[in-house]
Amino acid sequence: MKILKYCPNCGKESLNWDGEKKWSCPNCDFRLYNNVAGAVAVVIRYNNEIYLTRRNRDPKKGKLDLAGGFVDPREGAEETCKRELFEELQLDVDISNLKYLTSLPNVYQYKEIDYNTIDLFYEYRVTEKFEVNLDISEISEAVWIPLKDLDPEDLAFDSQKKFFKEYLKTV
Repeated sequence: MKILKYCPNCGKESLNWDGEKKWSCPNCDFRLYNNVAGAVAVVIRYNNEIYLTRRNRDPKKGKLDLAGGFVDPREGAEETCKRELFEELQLDVDISNLKYLTSLPNVYQYKEIDYNTIDLFYEYRVTEKFEVNLDISEISEAVWIPLKDLDPEDLAFDSQKKFFKEYLKTV
C-alpha cells in the first residue's frame, strides 16, 4: 500500500500508510480510509454439482471462481447477486431463491493495492443444468463440477477455499 505517496489535498510527498486501513498527511491533517468492501459469491448448485467459472484476468487468472463480484454503491447484496450473475453468465435469477450461507474476510489484491473485503456467500439451486455463452473478457470458461471432485486449492481466493472446506463437510 506504499504506492500512494502524495497527499491529494496539499500535494506534498507526505502521505503515510498505517499498515492497516488509513493514509494520513501530517502537513494538512488529510485522512483517507481504505475501508472493507462488500462482495458476493454465489454457489450455483444442481444436485451434487456446482457451476464454477475460470478467471480470464488477474488477480488469480486461470483459477476457479464462484460467480459474483463487488457490491455497488446503494445496492443490496442480493441485488448484487442478481446483477453479477446476469453480467457474468446471462443468468436471470429470482432473488427470493437466494439462500444466504455465511460471510468471510478476504484480501483482493489488484494492481499493487490490497482491498480488504467481506465476502457474502449465497447458494442458488437450479432445477436443471445449463450452459451459457460467455463474455471471455472476464471468464475463460464455466464448468459443472461434482462436489466430491472439488479441490478447494484450485479456487482463486482464500475466502472461497476456506468456505468450501466447511461447505463440503455438509454435503
